[in-house]
Amino acid sequence: MAHKKLGLLLSTSPEHSNAETVYQLSKTALANKVDTYLYFIDEGVKNLEDARFIELAKEGLKLFVCAYGCQQHHISTDGYGKEVTFCGLVILSNIIDGCDRFLAFN
Repeated sequence: MAHKKLGLLLSTSPEHSNAETVYQLSKTALANKVDTYLYFIDEGVKNLEDARFIELAKEGLKLFVCAYGCQQHHISTDGYGKEVTFCGLVILSNIIDGCDRFLAFN
């Protein structure tokens, strides 16, 4: 039987409570064997600097980051391994279409 798929969008900075909510939701979903897809966009790309999200990606979180958002917010895309995929909005569209549930935290 196929795993459930959860898509998450985070567009707020690390200081916003949404970042902690998305982190905890991602962690819980992974612990429950839910395929979890997270897309950072706009100020959400600043959460890339939170090592907890990278650790979750190493544990199975599919982490996607808007490359344009990184450019706009001066976030380096260097030094990340295969755990992080820098991409555009087409990938976000695919996540929305391909998941059983999709939640946006704006």
